[in-house]
Amino acid sequence: MTSTLVKEAASPPSAAPLERARRSRRRARLGAVLFVFPALLLLGALVVYPVLFSVGRSFFDASGTRFVGAGNYTAMFRDPATLKAVRNTAIWVVVAPTLLTGLGLVLAVLVEKVRWATAFKLLLFMPMAVSFLAAGIIFRLAYDQDPSKGVLNAAAVSVHDAFKGTSAYPNARARDGHGITSSPDGSYRTSERITPGTSVDFGMVGIAPGDVSDDARLAYPAAGRKAAPDEVNGVVYLDFTSGGGGVQGKVDRKEIGLPKMRVEEVAADGRTVASTVTAADGSFRFSRLKSGAYTLKLPASNFAQPYQGVSWLGPTLVTPAIIGAYLWIWTGFAMVLIGAGLAALPRDALEAARMDGANEWQIFRRITVPLLAPVLTVVFVTLVINVMKVFDLVYVIAPGPVQEDATVLATQMWLVSFGGGNNQGLGSALGVLLLLLVIPAMAFNVRRFRRSQR
Repeated sequence: MTSTLVKEAASPPSAAPLERARRSRRRARLGAVLFVFPALLLLGALVVYPVLFSVGRSFFDASGTRFVGAGNYTAMFRDPATLKAVRNTAIWVVVAPTLLTGLGLVLAVLVEKVRWATAFKLLLFMPMAVSFLAAGIIFRLAYDQDPSKGVLNAAAVSVHDAFKGTSAYPNARARDGHGITSSPDGSYRTSERITPGTSVDFGMVGIAPGDVSDDARLAYPAAGRKAAPDEVNGVVYLDFTSGGGGVQGKVDRKEIGLPKMRVEEVAADGRTVASTVTAADGSFRFSRLKSGAYTLKLPASNFAQPYQGVSWLGPTLVTPAIIGAYLWIWTGFAMVLIGAGLAALPRDALEAARMDGANEWQIFRRITVPLLAPVLTVVFVTLVINVMKVFDLVYVIAPGPVQEDATVLATQMWLVSFGGGNNQGLGSALGVLLLLLVIPAMAFNVRRFRRSQR
């Protein structure tokens, strides 16, 4: 009995609770592992394994059977299409996040002063609900070269025609062999020089009767007018009689004049001494002329093709056009995130600055922007990561002939691997390059997030 008492006195009184605590911690860890295991399994199957497989695949040829070492990486940087993809990706990384962060900041500040701020934010954020595929189709139609389909070119043509006008007879041409010759600049003029007191008729073809303006009148009465000794007159008419008949090169009774056609009188030295526009019956007249020889000319502006707008999806503008579509989608995202940071700013600092006499621009530049710097950095880096992976918009908006001019690393990787190249080795090398470019931005974001938590 004495030995039992000695053993009980020697054992620490807290051993049992410590053992229970250790068991509880082990059970908690086991439960955490069981809960995390499905996520880790999915992460390994969908992320880790494909990354490791792509890294390994990048060291083999297109068939996947012959080890080529760094051959795919050297070939990648020798390919002009890959170099263009790298250049376009660099343009995206520099331009898109900068514009989006700036627009988001400006809109977030302005929305605070708008009465219907919530509705305005909702309106700008709505494009985020549209998939990139649908947005690409929308902007592919908006950028269409045909003004009857593309809304942007329809607006551009309307503005252009409002200030510069357009030719009413783009397909017109003079009938050959009747005293009218064409010039290299697209104009038509009389074959021989004329003197005051002469009448000249310009017979034109290539115009559908329905294309002549509704106010056009018959040209026959005007063609019979005799010119005064100090004038030159004539008529510009459609040398075509509906239903057949008539004489070519002569104004017949049923033929109509061409109104709003510009006629110029050119002196012997090449100077344009007078200019006029035909009346509704196609008639024109130059009066009070000095004696001498002249040439009558229909300038090329009468036959200019209508303005067709801007080639948004041409080789020059295709990348800026796609970036514009990207801005439409992501501006609301940047505005909402920056607006959340703006709402957390200390208002006393802003009010103190106003009481000290600072104007709104000074407050924005010296107080708002510096205080929002952490938020702006997070938004910018997040957008950088996002634009490096852009694929849908480029693939959908860029037409086939300019696909190579708009390609970025993501689209180039797909084209090389599956879009006709069938070289998964080179495509995997491009994927590894894209991963290496994204990792620094992701590491920066994670580090900043951990620092903010601490």
